[in-house]
Amino acid sequence: MKPNKLIDHTLLKPQSVKEQIETLCEEAKTYDFASVCVNPYWVSTCAALLKGSDVKVCTVIGFPLGANTTAVKAFETRDAIANGADEIDMVINIGELKAGNEEAVRKDIEAVVEAAQGRCVKVILETCLLSDAEIVTACRLCMDAKATFVKTSTGFSNAGATVHHVKLMKDTVKEACEVKAAGGVRCKADMDAMVAAGATRIGCSAGVALMQGESSEESY
Repeated sequence: MKPNKLIDHTLLKPQSVKEQIETLCEEAKTYDFASVCVNPYWVSTCAALLKGSDVKVCTVIGFPLGANTTAVKAFETRDAIANGADEIDMVINIGELKAGNEEAVRKDIEAVVEAAQGRCVKVILETCLLSDAEIVTACRLCMDAKATFVKTSTGFSNAGATVHHVKLMKDTVKEACEVKAAGGVRCKADMDAMVAAGATRIGCSAGVALMQGESSEESY
């Protein structure tokens, strides 16, 4: 896969304004990234700006804490799709995972997968808050729920993606899901390491810097 098509060009900062979203979309078209990843409010704007390109519109659900009710996550997903979203990145219920309530976590993911109506669903685990055993359990639940990807991080917690976690996730899901590494990918060496560990998608705000062989201070 071409390096540009590994990248979800991301802008999730709460203070983002329309002009920045417009720049994000222009950059995504210029470099032909896989997608732009934005907060739900900006989905319709991005869908209009990217019409006619093959850059997808990705949005986040239950973001960044994952503690919304399942019904809200499902509604948010349907609303995002109605506004033009092509891909959904949802945050799991981290507390229920850590409490061992696997059924609640699986049903939460399943509800979003169903609401996504066959579209790509990436499930954010927030690996920095989980033990390796919990990561394996979360990956298994994502497979059971028929998610498309397992994803490391929101980029808004204690840490982002690590090579160790990406490899652990890929070793667990094998071919059942793909792996997205997000948070802290600031240079081409970072991206190459994540891809070598098994990632097939990179979520970052440093997409342009990566394509230009530079590094960025942006973490997500």
